[in-house]
Amino acid sequence: MKFFQKASDGGKDSGVTGFFLVELKPLFSVVLLRFSNGTREAFHSHAFNAVTFWLKGQVQEERINNPDAPLGVSVKTFRASLRPKFTPRDNCHRVRSAGTSYALSFRGPWAKTWTEYKNGKVVTLTHGRRVIREN
Repeated sequence: MKFFQKASDGGKDSGVTGFFLVELKPLFSVVLLRFSNGTREAFHSHAFNAVTFWLKGQVQEERINNPDAPLGVSVKTFRASLRPKFTPRDNCHRVRSAGTSYALSFRGPWAKTWTEYKNGKVVTLTHGRRVIREN
């Protein structure tokens, strides 16, 4: 549970800082995100669905088209807009920021697990970024 806290968002390898207005994982979260230039190596899904408004800057979402056979990646660019981006929890992606970018994200309830794809391995994580399975 977080209220008005600043914390890393996405683990130690992430260049994203979250300014959490509220994070109640069983219910919802509202967080202002600051993306540093670049990206982290791992593609990942999320424990939650999210609706995100890009406020400043520019990012590219690199999305694995088929998480079971990651042969191709689609790329889409997002800039500041009143039109929100919906990210379903099973969307396996990584976000590359061109400089510093900001977004306001509204997240739904957390599922128990999510995945990361890094160095040819699939890692299943749970709360606290604890690894529960690695293939």
